[in-house]
Amino acid sequence: MSTSNPAARLDEAIGLGLDAGGTQTRWALAAADGRILAEGHVGPLNALQTATPAGRDLWRATLLELAAQLKGHGHAMPRAVHAGLTGYGGTMAEPVELITAALQIDRGAVTASNDVEVAYRDVFALGAGHLVYAGTGAIAVHVDARGHCHRAGGLGGVLDDAGGGDWIGREALKRIWRAEDEEPGAWHRSALAMALMQRMGGSDWACTRAFLATADRGAMGALALIVAQVADRDEVAMDILEQAGRELARLGCILLRRLGPLPIALVGRVWQLHPAIGQTCREALPADTRVTVCECRGHHAAARLAASRLTTGSI
Repeated sequence: MSTSNPAARLDEAIGLGLDAGGTQTRWALAAADGRILAEGHVGPLNALQTATPAGRDLWRATLLELAAQLKGHGHAMPRAVHAGLTGYGGTMAEPVELITAALQIDRGAVTASNDVEVAYRDVFALGAGHLVYAGTGAIAVHVDARGHCHRAGGLGGVLDDAGGGDWIGREALKRIWRAEDEEPGAWHRSALAMALMQRMGGSDWACTRAFLATADRGAMGALALIVAQVADRDEVAMDILEQAGRELARLGCILLRRLGPLPIALVGRVWQLHPAIGQTCREALPADTRVTVCECRGHHAAARLAASRLTTGSI
């Protein structure tokens, strides 16, 4: 799916920006002056997928779909690309090589970073604030005036990511099954347990075990929607959301201590789940901190970053 600005010229130097995440990969085209010319989305991508043959095949198929969308929008093809990628580390070459091959663009014209770095650039000028991102995972970042990314959290669901959607879902399942150990049948009195067990297809441990055997981080994170839906009538669900807010505030406080008092932007779908998360987070941050919930368009920032390289002669 894509949308386009028909007034753009076919001879313009255009940059392509990608914001690849667990639910979709958003793309945008930007002119050298920063105008967004077109945007759209294709399927989800994760940089870690490029470590396996099956993952690389998925990347190729998704990038071919992207290339088809770019050819159909009526603008010139991009001459530079910047990709913000979930799971990306600075030494990973495979994602850049796959993008280069699929879009038939020079290797030196393609750059990449973690997706939260392009999210930061959409919300703040370099060095102007701290961003606390809470989606499936949870991380806080500050990109300084030199472009260096400082981070707290983002350790993944195995180690942490407390406050993210995956963590909320896992915490909810842990709580209801601990309660069931203490008192078999306790789930009958729990709106949270009843809603989760309905989602998993049954109230016995075998159903939960089968769900866990196949659920990826996205499926686990989707359980956070259920937690939020019942929170106003379930104390355990509300406590989980409030704990999520405190955990996310912890990430913000780390950057405040390390890098100084600056505004904090709250970005990601978790902040939309329930007001209790943002309220608890604000209460746990220093009282003089300016805090705002922001909608992020990382694909716009990535596109402008790519386009700017065309004007500075860095390609």
